[in-house]
Amino acid sequence: MTVDVGQLHSPRQEPLEVAPDTFLIRAVQCSLGGSLSTNFNSLLIRAAEPVIVDTGMVINRDIWFDDLFSLVEPNEVRWIFATHLDDDHIGNLTEAIELCPNATVVVTWAASGRLCSSFDIPRERIRTVDDGETLDVGDRTLRAIRPPVYDSPHTRGLLDTKTRVYYAADAFCAPMPAEPVDRVDQMPALMWERGMAMVHHYSLCPWISMVDEAKFQTEVKKLAGLSVEVIVGAHTPLISASSVERAFDQLAALPSTIPPRMSASGVDLLAGGQIEIDRG
Repeated sequence: MTVDVGQLHSPRQEPLEVAPDTFLIRAVQCSLGGSLSTNFNSLLIRAAEPVIVDTGMVINRDIWFDDLFSLVEPNEVRWIFATHLDDDHIGNLTEAIELCPNATVVVTWAASGRLCSSFDIPRERIRTVDDGETLDVGDRTLRAIRPPVYDSPHTRGLLDTKTRVYYAADAFCAPMPAEPVDRVDQMPALMWERGMAMVHHYSLCPWISMVDEAKFQTEVKKLAGLSVEVIVGAHTPLISASSVERAFDQLAALPSTIPPRMSASGVDLLAGGQIEIDRG
């Protein structure tokens, strides 16, 4: 049966608290003919100086702001951390700057010039934080750490040193069933593994099969050694504590992993529809 993608209904996911005062602001889009769905997440950290991490997509603007401002007042937001400048990560940046008058945008030094010229943001509302540097937000320190995989040289993830939540930008990306889940452990293990390989090899970092595996694994181990307790990202369900070790193992194996065949229906990933989804 052929699915008319134009008629597909995008599922709704409410904000999800992933640690104390730390919320995924979630959007979902149907993908692969409607057989799968994909997260387009951002993050709110209600620190003493509240931080928004990425600003969602244009297509989800009204719901994104409704969800965000149900959790924090606009004038309380002090920082908008942009992991990189892809449109699915900064789709609502201009509007967020206007609605949050006390917010400063945080980007890499290399991205700051592009941000000023493309968005006409005053220099005084931009702070640069590069890989390995930190941002003091009052009651905690946030550390910028570039993930081992990315599709932009400006990409940095963000580690909250208080909650040990790591926002991985595009890394650890994996699709969900058509009916979305909250956590990766609610999907069959094989579906998560295959989906993670598929998206990384075909979309995020098609160069992954060309890297030196030993050097790549060293980078993964450096990140894994930072006592990360929860992994969140733009295009993955929540990776809770019980799944973090496996997530790093799957990431480390990517250079030699053979991804499932790409198909419009996602049939290989779904194993012909024989995989049942655990919603416990």
